[in-house]
Amino acid sequence: MTTLIWIVVGLFAIGLYLSWTAGRLDRLHARIDASRAALDAQLLRRASVAQELATSGVLDPASSIVLYQAAHEARQAEEEQREVAESELSQALRAVFGEQEQVEAVKLAPGGEEAAGELAAAVRRVPMARRFHNDSVRAARALRRHRKVRWFRLAGHAPFPMAFEMDDEAPVALADRPGT
Repeated sequence: MTTLIWIVVGLFAIGLYLSWTAGRLDRLHARIDASRAALDAQLLRRASVAQELATSGVLDPASSIVLYQAAHEARQAEEEQREVAESELSQALRAVFGEQEQVEAVKLAPGGEEAAGELAAAVRRVPMARRFHNDSVRAARALRRHRKVRWFRLAGHAPFPMAFEMDDEAPVALADRPGT
């Protein structure tokens, strides 16, 4: 009789542990969803501000076209091409705002100070949002690799989390703006 009680207690403890692990995995997946939504919002904000700036008439025509095209492609990209399109927008931003003189020219235009500040903030937030998302993905992947999660199928039907890899290096002239 005592042995049966210990077996029941042991099975209950194992069940409780597996339940706790499944809950933790569920919370990690929810965190991934939230961090991906935040990343998408920051990417959209960056593309929108870049597109606004490109159509404002503040930049020279060649820079406007390059920036507008890259921002438009980033906003319209399908999920499979999103990382490439966002990387191309980063490259376009570095090409257009690689020199401090271009940023100064934008700041001198009416409303330019605000536009340059908005763009600098958007450019700075993207790497933070991407890092937060990728950290969440890394934590979920580490837990999903454990044998207990695989053997007991604790992840259910949730897709394997994927990191978002892109070139998010900020233009030097925008990244070094004091006070933003």
